[in-house]
Amino acid sequence: MSLRLEHANIAVKDIDAMMRFLKTAFPEFELRAEGSNAPKGRWVHIGLDETYIALNEARESATTRVPYSDDPGLNHLGYEVDDVHALRERLLAGGYQESTVPNKHPHRTRIYFYDCDGNDWEFVEYHTEDRALRHDYELPDF
Repeated sequence: MSLRLEHANIAVKDIDAMMRFLKTAFPEFELRAEGSNAPKGRWVHIGLDETYIALNEARESATTRVPYSDDPGLNHLGYEVDDVHALRERLLAGGYQESTVPNKHPHRTRIYFYDCDGNDWEFVEYHTEDRALRHDYELPDF
């Protein structure tokens, strides 16, 4: 069986701000579709032909979820990228805040950034094609 994540669907406070974050991280992302689901509000699909992120306009919430807390919910989305250092420079230049100090592993480099809603995003660059080394969790990342 072959599988891949086709899309993620995220409720956001400011669709345009989230699209700026995503276009900064992934300059190749394109606006695929947009519309409105009355009375819920605006939605967009941004990404590539094979994968995208659906953004839906959210209403303000009385509570804010904290990633990695004891509350159920999404902690982060992780993307494999070709050049994590260039991506980091783009996000820093765009004014986005790192959520974790960049860490190194002999076979991968990972960085984490907050988006405009405080969601955490992971970006990983692998330095080997060897699956066993890519999935080595015995070595520290810090």
